[in-house]
Amino acid sequence: MKIALASPTFPTSVNDGLHQLKQMAQEASAQGAKIICFPESFLPGYPYEEFEIEKRTPQQLEQALKEAQTVASENNLAIILPMDWYDNGKYLNVAQVISSTGEWMGYQGKVQLDPSEDNIWEAGTERRLFEVNGLKFGISICHEGFRYPETVRWAARKGAQIVFHPHAAGSNKSGTVPKEWGDKNSPYYEKAMMMRSIENSIYFASVNYAFNYPESASTVIAPDGSYVAHQPYTVPGVLVVDIDLDLATGFLAKRYKTALHKQPIQSL
Repeated sequence: MKIALASPTFPTSVNDGLHQLKQMAQEASAQGAKIICFPESFLPGYPYEEFEIEKRTPQQLEQALKEAQTVASENNLAIILPMDWYDNGKYLNVAQVISSTGEWMGYQGKVQLDPSEDNIWEAGTERRLFEVNGLKFGISICHEGFRYPETVRWAARKGAQIVFHPHAAGSNKSGTVPKEWGDKNSPYYEKAMMMRSIENSIYFASVNYAFNYPESASTVIAPDGSYVAHQPYTVPGVLVVDIDLDLATGFLAKRYKTALHKQPIQSL
């Protein structure tokens, strides 16, 4: 199966985000991809201080989701669309899942917020597994996949063949541009991508913006932890990768002995 990772420029507005979504969905579909994933909080954009983020009402976000559903059906392409979302009065960081026919399949909320996000969003309360076009997958959002590996293992133990990892790591104002993927002097993010894959025996697909100064690249890692491909740093575009689902056995995740972690702590 071919999957696509979208590395857009940081959106200047929701309309700009939808414009990029349409273009990248068309490009992914033309290359034979069956699903495409966008970076964290793509609509209206992750709330970095350096950007002016357009505040949206629940109704405007709902309309944006409907437009994305139309894009999915027009391109016969499933879409993972990270966005801000209102649900029963709660303001959440989520990744919406849309089928290739445009059906809304639900969302994965960010359960483990970064400490800096506690005053922005409320945390989600459950984990979900999705299936589109015969592909079983989970979603772990940014901080979760980097610092809470159990979010990925949960999906692997439930049968996920791949976990998509929308995140936001970088800046358009300051920083450095990595010269080599996985460089020892770069932030640990790309090393963590390899670990989330190899420790679970599944694919891991991490998705970032095309920042001027990125701290990580949109990347696909194979179930044995080996590097498959990445989108070039700073370059907006769509990375399309053909993955072999038979390799995603979940073998190591399934060997995890959950019973040992239910035993009481013994004091000396």
